[in-house]
Amino acid sequence: MDKIEGVSPLTASNPALQFVKERGPESSSHGGLGSFQAIAAVCLCGIFAFLNLYVTQPMLPLLEDIFHASKSVVGLTVSAATLGVAISAPLLGALTEQMDRKRVIVVSSIALAIPTLLAATSPGLHTLDIWRFFQGLISPGIFAITITYIGEEWERHALPIVMSLYVSGTALGGFVGRVTAGVAAERLNWQWSFIILGLLTLAGAAMIARWLPAERRVISHEHRISPAEQLRAMLRHFRNPRLAATFVVGFGMLFALVGTFTYITFYLADPPFNLSTEALSYLFAIYLIGLLVTPAGGFLIRRIGLRAGIAVAVSACLAGALVTLSHSLWIVIIIGLGLVCTGVFLAQATANSFLRVAAPEGGRASAAGLYICCYYIGGTIGGVLPAYAWSLGKWPACVALIVCVLAITLAVALVGWREKTA
Repeated sequence: MDKIEGVSPLTASNPALQFVKERGPESSSHGGLGSFQAIAAVCLCGIFAFLNLYVTQPMLPLLEDIFHASKSVVGLTVSAATLGVAISAPLLGALTEQMDRKRVIVVSSIALAIPTLLAATSPGLHTLDIWRFFQGLISPGIFAITITYIGEEWERHALPIVMSLYVSGTALGGFVGRVTAGVAAERLNWQWSFIILGLLTLAGAAMIARWLPAERRVISHEHRISPAEQLRAMLRHFRNPRLAATFVVGFGMLFALVGTFTYITFYLADPPFNLSTEALSYLFAIYLIGLLVTPAGGFLIRRIGLRAGIAVAVSACLAGALVTLSHSLWIVIIIGLGLVCTGVFLAQATANSFLRVAAPEGGRASAAGLYICCYYIGGTIGGVLPAYAWSLGKWPACVALIVCVLAITLAVALVGWREKTA
């Protein structure tokens, strides 16, 4: 596996960014993975960060009928949230580099419940898009900082496994959020979806505050770095070809996931499938595959290395996209979508682990912020661009677009993630 790069000049000249290993999850037993409480806490961060992010996906055909809007317009309810994430993630990564990680995560979890509840008051799609945008702005305060927290609190040998468990939590959160939203919209109305999820988010914030261990890092306030210096240091990450390749991986993987799961709802709502809103929400049960496959993938990546791991992940996603062209519902869902989400989850865990390898110590939060920015720019474009492919050739044209993006992603990863030479 790759060796960690040296400490950056920014870190070397600022003792505030050095780590003091006084305590941490790895100090416990359980095979070096830390306490069960610590593992559960980071999984909860994944669950509640992603509980709200994609909740409108199963409701898109319903919203299309209620508001008499086009597919691209209702698709904006997904893209508005991912755009908010793309904008705020790098800023939060830079501005919170020297802040207490746990405090940022807990405050962001509480704040996320506010636009979630207010989304239920939306009189139309434009207002709903605004609240969805604010949800996206706040969400990186949970998951971008959690990625950095994991990278700093666990030893390198345990990192792929812990990161895989965290990604499994994000998979569970995405599944629970979509199913809750779809069932509530079908049996009550779409507004109740946001009320229920807002209350769940508040409960999640309380559990995270209770169980997430305090970080072991000690920051000296005598050596604080200005936000402008942090932003300049963040922009220097683009000069690192290994990080730049990782950013491309993030873009391509979320483009594929959002593009697939957003527009396949229209495909499955049409003949010969004719699925209802509630049935479309159960479609996302396939995300539960990530709960099993992604942790197992963490052990696999630990054995074969990060570069081989990303090749396996992207290839699985690409194959799954092609399988969704089948006219058999079970083949589309179990094999096609199963491979897509498995590949994306595995790629996310691999890329997050590679961030620690490629990013300089003291710049990992800002590197994670930039990665998430590119990741969600991919998701934002993936929520809109396939609509134009749909107008040309419906679902087969969408699949062709997604496959092209994944092929480019794989090529960039194989070139950019090559071993460093002396």
